[in-house]
Parts: sequence; C-alpha cells; structure tokens
Amino acid sequence: MDIPDLVRQELGDEEIRAGVTLGDEDAVCFTPTRTLVYRGDGLLSDEKVETYPCDFERLTISEGRRKTKFTMVYTDGKRDFGVPGSRADAVLEQLLEGNLRSSNAIDADESVTGAFRFSELTLVVTERRLLKHLGSVTWDNDFESYGFDAVTGLEFEKGSVATAIVLAVDDRRERIKAPSDQAPAVRKTLQEGLFAFHEVSSLADLNAKVAAEPDDEPDDEKAGLGLESGIDPLVSDDDADDTGVETVETATTESGAQTVAPSTDSDADGDIAALEQQVADLTAAIERQNERIEAQEETIQTLIEELRQGR
Repeated sequence: MDIPDLVRQELGDEEIRAGVTLGDEDAVCFTPTRTLVYRGDGLLSDEKVETYPCDFERLTISEGRRKTKFTMVYTDGKRDFGVPGSRADAVLEQLLEGNLRSSNAIDADESVTGAFRFSELTLVVTERRLLKHLGSVTWDNDFESYGFDAVTGLEFEKGSVATAIVLAVDDRRERIKAPSDQAPAVRKTLQEGLFAFHEVSSLADLNAKVAAEPDDEPDDEKAGLGLESGIDPLVSDDDADDTGVETVETATTESGAQTVAPSTDSDADGDIAALEQQVADLTAAIERQNERIEAQEETIQTLIEELRQGR
C-alpha cells in the first residue's frame, strides 16, 4: 500500500505497523499509538487525515447495508469513522490489537490473528491467547483472557445451530458457542494459534501434549503419612473388623414391623448409576433448549435488521 504524503507528515517519528485500503485513495493506517484515517480528494471534500488514539475505553460497531461505523469512547468524548463493510473485519482486528497493546493486555510483539463477533460475544485470537468479551459494546476493559500456556485441552462439539468450543484452561472447562456458519473460521484460527504455540500439527497431538500429568503419588504420601513415616494410624483395618459394627438399613413390613438388613455396596452403585443417567438426560435437554433459544434469537435479530433496512 502506498503511503500518502499527508499521512507521512502526520506520522512524525512513528512507523506504520499495518494498513487497510478502503477503495479509491482512502486508507486506514495503524501506528503503535494511533489509527490514521486518510481520505483522498473528492467532489465534496479535500484530502485529509483524521487521528484516533489507541487508548479508547470502549468500542462499538454499527453495521449498515454497505458501511460499518466504528465509535470509540475516550475519557474526553467519543469519535467515529466509517469503512466499507467488506473491510470492517480487517480494520477491527487492527483496532483491537492497538488497544490491547496500549493497555498491556497483550505483549508488545504479540499480534491479533482473528477477531469474531457473535451477537453480544466478541472473541479475539492472538499468537499467545484467546480473549473473550461479553456485552452490547464490541469491546471495553471487561474481558477475559486465556493464555495458550495454560491450556490443558481443546474440543469442538458440533450442533445443528452452533458449535461449542470447549477450552480447558488449568483443567477448568470454558464453553464458548459460535454460530455454525462462522465456527469453521474460529476453529481454524484458534487451532493454528495453539498448534504453533505448542509446536504440534494436529488436535490429537495438542491434547496429548497439554493434558495435565496424572498424579501418581498416593494421598497418604502427600500428607507425609507413608508406610515408612513411623506413625501408626489410630485405628487399623483389623481393629475395624473386630468391632463387629456393620452398616444397616431399616425397612417397614406390611404389618408395621421394622426389619433390619445390612446395606450392600451393589445397592449404592445402582443408585449412583441412576443419578448419573438422570444428570446426563437433564444436560442433554438443557443443551437442546439452549440451541432452540439461540435459533430464535438469530431469527429475531434478522427480523430487526430487515425492519431497519425497510424490507
């Protein structure tokens, strides 16, 4: 991309780290601290450069039929600029990268590899982490960050409406749902980042490498009570057997008398299996309900957009 002379004059000592052409002579240039929007000579306006610092506190996006408007809120007010809709994703990635660097949320040499928006969810993938933001605004300081160095597993659960990204971080599972039409791009970007970071070439290799190491040390040895610790337990297994104490269950007969019977481990194991099956059934029902709700929300959003556009 050729750098217009007016932009070069505005740069000062800074260098352009990235740029996005907007068609004709217009372009957006990004420095480490600023976004420079260049507008070439036109029938109704002269050549000019507008400057937007990277340290905005909030970013919102308004999408029209042809143009997308970015509105940045600063401590002293808000400013906005528009770009063709086809260039919006590329501009968004660079805007977020500049903001994340200025706030030290990512490293100075860390690049954003993808930014995705799903209704009120925004995902940002960098070379070293995944960032998630929830809310009506596209971005502000209220976001979560998951470092690739702490990832202990990655799975994808494909549904009819959405695909669930199941990311395990320090063995804590984070479920993120992406619409089915955008899920492949999210998967590709996230996998490529994790594969490069952990130097693997497949999802199976990634999960094998990052899986938490099994803890083979017995619990009693962790507590310092190994067989050779020299400390005897207060009650041994033999002592417990000699007491003759046995767990019992009571049952009432038809005549009202109570009978006593020892409980068995097998009865407790039917009970556990039944409870596990109930939990699995409830989980599946909730997942199906969530998918229906998401489908309804997408339909509502589509209707709203069509009404706004006068359809």
